[in-house]
Amino acid sequence: MSASIPYGFSLQYAQTSLGRMAYFSNDSSSADADKERPTLLFLHGFGGGASSYEWSKVYPAFASTYRVVAPDLLGWGQSEHPQRSYAVEDYLLTLREFIQGIGAQPVIAIASTLSAAFIVRIATQHPDWFDSLFLVCPSGFQDFGKPAGRRIPLPIINTPGLDLAIYALGATNEIAVTLFLERFVFAERDRISPEVVNAYLTSAQQPNAEYAALSFLRGDLNFDLAEYAPKLEVPTAIAWGQKSQFISPELGRRLVAQNPSYLRQFDIVPDAGIFPHLELPAAIISLILSWVERAGE
Repeated sequence: MSASIPYGFSLQYAQTSLGRMAYFSNDSSSADADKERPTLLFLHGFGGGASSYEWSKVYPAFASTYRVVAPDLLGWGQSEHPQRSYAVEDYLLTLREFIQGIGAQPVIAIASTLSAAFIVRIATQHPDWFDSLFLVCPSGFQDFGKPAGRRIPLPIINTPGLDLAIYALGATNEIAVTLFLERFVFAERDRISPEVVNAYLTSAQQPNAEYAALSFLRGDLNFDLAEYAPKLEVPTAIAWGQKSQFISPELGRRLVAQNPSYLRQFDIVPDAGIFPHLELPAAIISLILSWVERAGE
């Protein structure tokens, strides 16, 4: 990846049963003291070109106080890209293995969109693994039985050959990536820097990157988060971009209403899209700082 590694961080790797996951961390493998600090686990969302870069303007702010871990999920970024049709269980499995592999539970998990929904499911099974959760626009994209909006008709994305052409045209060139970010990710186009475009483009151009992306586009990874939110017993905060595409803040309000005992905080980030942490990182840093201090009381 051509995007620079934040100062004080290094690229490391963890093995899962389905492939090797890359992650950025300020954790020195030779320093046991690093593992004694609370761990913040940052998980990126899904979509063409996704990677841990999504959180790269946020997680360095916590490096002096926390052990920070920001992986590329399997099939994305610098992690391995197995040639397979990805399923929900693939990500539940590899995330569980990754969390166990990095040690120092409980962690504070900070995740967006679909990865946030996966973390909710894992936390309902293993609440002792988590100190608290901070979720940005959490969605299984099939929430309350209603599918999120689809940009490409399913019969087209399911057509062999045509699906690969769509991915190549829509995710692996600079113009297409810029248009994707303008229309579906950012609320304001002037916040999209060449660095952001290049990070998404470089991730999308990795060999076999189309397998995970097409599984997401087909809806193979979708599920109803509303079935799991009421079961959550880990203190959780939710932040939502006011202008997020496909999944509106109303979804967040409905999720919170299901479990106000543990879904304890809900904030709207004004004038932001589905990834406010990439678009307005200072606002999200402030919310995370406030939440982890409050949740730790």
